[in-house]
This record gives sequence, structure tokens and C-alpha cells, in this order.
Amino acid sequence: MSDGNEYDLLVIGSGPGGQKAAIAAAKLGKRVAIVEKGSMLGGVCVNTGTIPSKTLREAVLYLTGMSQRELYGASYRVKANITPQDLLARTSHVIGKEVEVVRSQLLRNRIEMITGEARFLDANTLAIDDRARGERLTVRAKNVVIATGTAPARPDGISFDNYRVLDSDGILDLQFIPSSMVVVGAGVIGIEYASMFAALGTKVTVVEKRDTMLDFCDREIVEALQFHLRDLAVTFRFGEAVTTVDVGESGTVTTLASGKKVPAETVMYSAGRQGMTDALDLEKAGLEADARGRIFVDDNFQTKVDNIYAVGDVIGFPALAATSMDQGRLAAYHAFGEPTTKLTDLQPIGIYSIPEVSYVGATEVELTKNSVPYEVGVSRYRELARGGIAGDSYGMLKMLVSTEDRKLLGVHIFGSGATDLVHIGQAVMGCGGTVDYLVDAVFNYPTLSEAYKVAALDVTNKIRALKAFS
Repeated sequence: MSDGNEYDLLVIGSGPGGQKAAIAAAKLGKRVAIVEKGSMLGGVCVNTGTIPSKTLREAVLYLTGMSQRELYGASYRVKANITPQDLLARTSHVIGKEVEVVRSQLLRNRIEMITGEARFLDANTLAIDDRARGERLTVRAKNVVIATGTAPARPDGISFDNYRVLDSDGILDLQFIPSSMVVVGAGVIGIEYASMFAALGTKVTVVEKRDTMLDFCDREIVEALQFHLRDLAVTFRFGEAVTTVDVGESGTVTTLASGKKVPAETVMYSAGRQGMTDALDLEKAGLEADARGRIFVDDNFQTKVDNIYAVGDVIGFPALAATSMDQGRLAAYHAFGEPTTKLTDLQPIGIYSIPEVSYVGATEVELTKNSVPYEVGVSRYRELARGGIAGDSYGMLKMLVSTEDRKLLGVHIFGSGATDLVHIGQAVMGCGGTVDYLVDAVFNYPTLSEAYKVAALDVTNKIRALKAFS
């Protein structure tokens, strides 16, 4: 075989994890190629997942005038009759720009882009099929990073037609704004889309097998989100499972195990995601995937085959673009013996619901379970000048502080800008800072960031009262 088809690193998938693995290796002077299917540069993240869904959310917030209604009245709208075209125009514009950003980054780092679907012939040899052109290429690689991501799981017995019954990919091709919708699954994706459609005026029913939603989040924050969604006419059916979905000319009827029947124009399934590993012929490389298509890796993102790594959603939790990027970088460093620190435990979580939710660090449930003494400081947006200016009176920031060494243990935010604000708490915690830093820091006024100062003063007053007593 010619040297032209030999690489130091071959990356399968060009999503956030794959991109960063390829770029990190290229910066180390290695010969790198990325394999990606025809129209999916940037992966699921750019084309059907993170970027389009967040852009859709932005379009919904803008066109509905949702965030301005507190100031201008409940009837305020930027556009009265919003069409799918209105929403998707913004989405396709942003996707186009992001694809170009990815392409430009890969090109300027001299990373070769190979179009097609890769499958293993052995641990170092892969066949790449470009079905559109009817071409096949065989390549060799010293190291391989699997970053193939996931696709929405489709339960057996449900007929997806991408018109009435959709998954989170199909929602981007929605041909009408439904007046009613059933969302099956109250995970992050389900709740994000439920809140978007509720903001558009769709009557949403969320069906969830478990008795609660978003269990990994702070209970008080989740309750605030639920209250807001109920205010937007969202109905929650917890502890309920779907048995059948019947489709007729005018809509759908979803039958639940309890016997309830829910009529709606559309049904959106958000029943978890499945690793895209079926076509890789993993067994030829000495690997296997679990029932959800996920690949097991160690702390260095190395599989049981030393020269093969896996990063991103395909390895399971937390399955976030942000963490995938770091996983890709660290996997490439490890493959080429570059010294690294392990992935930090301090990972922020962001949920782009309306309003948004974000947190970093421990929850009250975790601290209580581990017998860690703490005190809580709370700041409400309605007490901040910026909250009034922005028309957000419901937002809140909650800070958990150790009563023993005054260190920040967790920050939980609900409301405008939550996913940005969380990074202040993350930085303080990452540097081992105490609540006293936030008490003494001067924040721009008026800003939402001031919430940290207010919450810090609140918690310090509580700790002072505790000390005075003892």
C-alpha cells in the first residue's frame, strides 16, 4: 500500500470530539485524517443536534417575544403567525456557517477529509465506502479515534413517519407548527423541545415512565422549571408508559399503559439515544459495543485495544458537546505520549429549556447523602436591577457553601443566561475559592452576575448566625 493512505491518526466522525482529537494530533505534527459521511461535516452536533436545537430555541424566543412579555404584556408578539420556514431559515443559516467554521479549522490544520463510512478490517486497517460515488478506499492508521456519536433510539412497534410521529432529528423537518403535541420522555432533549413548542403556543403533554424528571439536577430548580412549563400549558404525565401510538388523517392518539388516551396533532419521541457503531465491524478490531451501541473506555479514553480510542456520545454519559471536545483532545495526547492532566471533575451542565437551567458541582441531595455540612445562599433575579430591565422576575441563583471551610460546593441557576453565568461559579470552585471572594468582588452593575454577590452575602449571613449561636 502506498504511504498516501497511511496515517498517524484516523478519526471516525467530525463532531466536537472528533474535531478536537484531529486538531490536537495535527498540532503535534502528526499526519491526520477525518472520515465523515457526505453531508454531515460537524457531526450530529452541527447538523441535527446541539446547534440546530439551540438556534431553534433562539428563533422561538425572538419571534414569540416570549422574554419581553413581562414588560410589554402577555399579548406581545414579534410575529403573529410563525411558520416552520421562519424557524428553519435561522437554523439552516447557522448550520451553514458552523459547517464552514469546522471545514476551515480542519483545512488550516492540514487534516485530510475523507468522505464515506469507515469499517474495521483489523485494528490498524479500515475500509472506507463512499456509496454516493461508488468508491472504496483502504487506509492504515497507527491510532484510531472512534467519535461516531449517537442517533435517536426508536422503540419497536412505533411507526415513525417524520410527519405525525417524529424523533428529535425529524423535528427539524417539521412541516407545520402543531396545535398539540405529545413528547415521550422527560430527559434533557424532551424537556428542551417541550418548552420550545409550549412557547410557540402548542399544547404539550409530556409522558415519562419515571416519577420525576431531570433527577441529576437540583430539586428546587427542577420544580421551578416545572412550574413555568405548567404555566405555558404543559401537562406532565409521570409514572406513565406509552403502549401504542395510532395515526389518523387529522392527528394521533397515544395510549398509555394506565388506559389514558391523549389526542395530539404530533408525537415526538425522545427515548434516549443509540451509539452509531453497527456499521463499524468492531469485532474485526477486537472490540464490541453494549446493547445501547456504546463502547467502553478507560480514564484515557482508550478501549481494550491499545491503539483504538473512543470519545463523545458513543462512550455514554455525560454525552455533551463540551465534554466531548476535551475527551477528544486528551485521547489524542495520550495516543502520542503527550503529558496531560485527567479530565476535570468540575463539568458544568446546561439545559437549554425555556427558561434555561445550568449547574456545576454538587446538589443538595448529594451533599446530604455524603454527610457534608453546607449552607445555602439564594439570589432572585427580581431583586436585581438587571432582572427588571431584562423582564426576568422568576430567575434564581442558588449557591451551596461548606460551613467548615467556606468553599463553594455547588452553584445551581434557573433563568436568563444561566448557561453563561454558571462559569463564574465554576472558575471560583476550580481555583478552590471560598465564598469570601464573591462577597468582596465588585461586579458590574446592573448585571445578572451580581446574583453571585447577593447569594454570597445571603449565605455568609447564615453562617455568621450559626457561628454566633455556637
